[in-house]
Amino acid sequence: MAGILKSQKTPVRTPAPITGPNFSHYNSTYLNFTIMRGNKAKFFIEVIIHVLFWLGIYYAMKALTTSSFQILVTHNNGPTQSMNGHTMFRYAWIVLGVLMLLFYGNILWLFKKVIRLKSKVQGVTLIIGWWMLLFAINYGVIRLVADSSGSESHPHAGSPGPQGTVFSADDWMSMQGVMVALFLSVLGIAAAYFFIREWIRNDLKRSQAEAHQLSTEIRFLRSQVNPHFLFNTLNNLFSMAQKRGNDELADGVSKLSGMMRYMIYESNTESVALQKEIEYLEDCIALNKLRYAGSEVSVSFRYPEPAAIADVPVAPMLFIPFLENAFKHGISIGHHSRIDLAISINQKKLTFTCENTDHSAVKKLAEEKGGIGLENVQRRLELVYPGRHVLRTEQTDKKYSINLQIELA
Repeated sequence: MAGILKSQKTPVRTPAPITGPNFSHYNSTYLNFTIMRGNKAKFFIEVIIHVLFWLGIYYAMKALTTSSFQILVTHNNGPTQSMNGHTMFRYAWIVLGVLMLLFYGNILWLFKKVIRLKSKVQGVTLIIGWWMLLFAINYGVIRLVADSSGSESHPHAGSPGPQGTVFSADDWMSMQGVMVALFLSVLGIAAAYFFIREWIRNDLKRSQAEAHQLSTEIRFLRSQVNPHFLFNTLNNLFSMAQKRGNDELADGVSKLSGMMRYMIYESNTESVALQKEIEYLEDCIALNKLRYAGSEVSVSFRYPEPAAIADVPVAPMLFIPFLENAFKHGISIGHHSRIDLAISINQKKLTFTCENTDHSAVKKLAEEKGGIGLENVQRRLELVYPGRHVLRTEQTDKKYSINLQIELA
């Protein structure tokens, strides 16, 4: 058993919260102000680019849909007179509005929904259906307007000779090839814009996560107690407990050593086996129960069989804050308290639930000072599982519960 407590020489990366000096707070405030100012400038630049883009689309559309013609008129066997004119698209603003709906509908709603679909065929079908729907609306509205207004002539200046502008339903039918190309072009530009923006955003999040991890690692390395000293001390305590026949104490020391090894050495990766996390939670439950009488707290922990989760990865140390919160605020000395935990997997979706008795002393994680707050947990979930998790909390008169759902890759 003593071999279990053997120390290892492995790089340490477990972050530890540290309160920085006032200078660090000033640095952070200044950095946040700089980022906000940069974001405002970026926002205005992006708005200007969008305005210029749609102005370009508008004038390009008018240029593509306007055609010139020449009419030869003979008056009473007299000289032939040439009249120049052009057929001008009078409803460009309608097409522009539908194109804007196509563009922003794609980047703000459709593409986000498509990338979450598991079937690529469904995604492509949805995009084509949306494109055809807007194209049909554009066609129908302008055809209706053209039929109701009829053909009109208006004087037009700027070119030599008599001219006129005419637009009819027949002209609109002849423009459908140009309209199809225009709609397809805007669809392609929207796709390029969305995926480039998503790539930049994900790259920025990845860089921020790496910078945050590096910062916490440096802080931890500056403040950590030598783990070899702790493991050697635990070895001595384990041996003393065995010599005195205190098996319960020896088992507790062994579990504590295993938890420390997991935190310091084994959780030093982006993901670990779910079974490892379950074993860590079980050891944490066993150690916490040692602090209370047997009748004061009962803990239920349900999870799948090891064979069913053999290849399931999960971010390390993800569920422990919720369990610690349940023990810290859901137990009342002298009263019976209950904690129910469960982990289940259904169709690549992991669900973690934690429910504990409320003795009117339960506080939400967000209200914690100096501990692991709900805001920090949510921040980590956003970094590790962006767009793939749902965290819900509920507090009633007698219970406090947490439900976390994660879509596994």
